[in-house]
Amino acid sequence: MSDTPRLVDPAPQTTDRSEPALRPRKLDELIGQKNVKENLAILLDAARQRGEALDHVLFYGPPGLGKTTLAHILANEMGVNIKVTAGPAIERQGDLAAILSNLNEGDVLFVDEIHRLGKAVEEVLYPAMEDYALDIVIGKGPSARAIRLKLPRFTVIGATTRLALLTAPLRARFGATFRLDYYEPEAIRAILARAAGELGLQPDAEGMQEIATRSRGTPRVALRLLRRVRDYAEVRANGQLNRAVAQQALQLLEVDELGLDELDRRVLRVIIEKFSGGPVGLNTISAAVSEEPDTIMDVVEPYLMQLGFLERRAQGRHATLAACNHLGLPVPAQLNTPTLF
Repeated sequence: MSDTPRLVDPAPQTTDRSEPALRPRKLDELIGQKNVKENLAILLDAARQRGEALDHVLFYGPPGLGKTTLAHILANEMGVNIKVTAGPAIERQGDLAAILSNLNEGDVLFVDEIHRLGKAVEEVLYPAMEDYALDIVIGKGPSARAIRLKLPRFTVIGATTRLALLTAPLRARFGATFRLDYYEPEAIRAILARAAGELGLQPDAEGMQEIATRSRGTPRVALRLLRRVRDYAEVRANGQLNRAVAQQALQLLEVDELGLDELDRRVLRVIIEKFSGGPVGLNTISAAVSEEPDTIMDVVEPYLMQLGFLERRAQGRHATLAACNHLGLPVPAQLNTPTLF
């Protein structure tokens, strides 16, 4: 399978060291997600007025839309510390117990990819979230005994791209659940303008527009493209960042005018050319393009579906006429035939 990082992949990359500096630290600095912001503002004000820890919060939606940023904002607004971990990193019950026992009153525990917690670990998390207690079994066999340790009131903030994989008991223990949607072009432009100021850039509006339209409605992708276009402008264009320079840089990076990269186009071409437009199964596509099925399902497909280039049906994945037209490929005969769903 390919392990080459994608420029438009909304998953975080360790090379993006400057990204934390570009993140907003206050809720009123956050651009976009208006409804989520308004609900979180009420949640924060209510918790502060009562002098209580924030209720447990769950964020879900495609990667790169600000779930981690929101977790840090909530901790900052409450004036508490945040402990960051991920579901796959907590392998044993003792790992979670060690984290929980080191939390202070009001602290935030942010668990990314929370749907990947093991069942045994979840069993420890349930009473911790509901009763602020840690159940520990000491000893083995007939001499084993259970003790319950009280924990300070803390807040769990979970983030997931796969809400359906979260168990019902765990979902039920979150007091507030919010879906993050793709950002509107105006919000992406505002995010880019703010980031350009932080980076000391003075790009023109058309240059920002060019980057925004290729950012897949995802702030993380937008910031990554901005940094790469900045590099190109400094090396090839004497630091000028206008529309022509942005177009040249993004063409060199193989990001087209709709934000599709080579993997997106390869997935569509496989469905159209090898499988006559579909239907075709996810695992078959994965094998044909040498990419993990989860990557295709979580990262590639949501944006292609938003553009109307891909459809998920009971029989499998189908490409659309719009996808053929965008790629300039002949339309398979069966795509012109009406299909009963």
